[in-house]
Amino acid sequence: MPSYDFRTPRLFVDAPLATAGRVALDRMQTNYLCNVLRLSQDASVLVFNGRDGEWLCTLDRGARKSAMLAVRERVREQTQPNDLHYLFAPLKHARLDYMVQKAVELGVSRLQPAITRRTQVTRVNLERMRANAIEAAEQCGILSIPDIAEPSVLDTLVAGLDAGRILIFCDERADNADPVAALTALRTAAPSSLAVLIGPEGGFTEDERAGLLRRPNIVRLALGPRILRADTAAVAALTLVQSVLGDWRG
Repeated sequence: MPSYDFRTPRLFVDAPLATAGRVALDRMQTNYLCNVLRLSQDASVLVFNGRDGEWLCTLDRGARKSAMLAVRERVREQTQPNDLHYLFAPLKHARLDYMVQKAVELGVSRLQPAITRRTQVTRVNLERMRANAIEAAEQCGILSIPDIAEPSVLDTLVAGLDAGRILIFCDERADNADPVAALTALRTAAPSSLAVLIGPEGGFTEDERAGLLRRPNIVRLALGPRILRADTAAVAALTLVQSVLGDWRG
């Protein structure tokens, strides 16, 4: 595991970061640092905004219900995330929270809800998704927050993807017995833009399968001999992709 300071508290802030700057904290961040963690005046805090890298700051507690951070020095340069989109049929609250957190930990750059014919949950709380994405990034030393996209009907979404983006379509009816071999075959094409699609609990309809398979640059992938829940399938699929084609290869 890369060397990293997991002891110093870490926050995402939506503000520019530069040496000698100051960052105002909102009430939740102030409460977290001052009341939950009980940090003292001038305590160290790491911050990032997804654009300017990671910075070491010190806490200025100020008044009882307000606090600021004094920006001291940049400790990590900003890195660019993989161009990896995750397309998924929305899930109920707790399972969606888990799936979003794990997708962020596994390095996705965009979270895209896809409404399929068998999707059971059609209303998605995008603010809650973003909060979960930020929490995962804060806890795991990640420098970028993925884009959180509005839900889109599957057919419209797939039609709007760049033709050059490889779409990895996870389907329990795929006939490939070895998903690693299926992904390894893509290495010769050196794909830089990827998307992973996981369907709803009830699976894809035949019409949806047929429409997906008409798309160029599509790989139909089975995830082993067992039927997985959608949130488990997310972890399995993204782990495979990152191991074979992504940034786990070093």
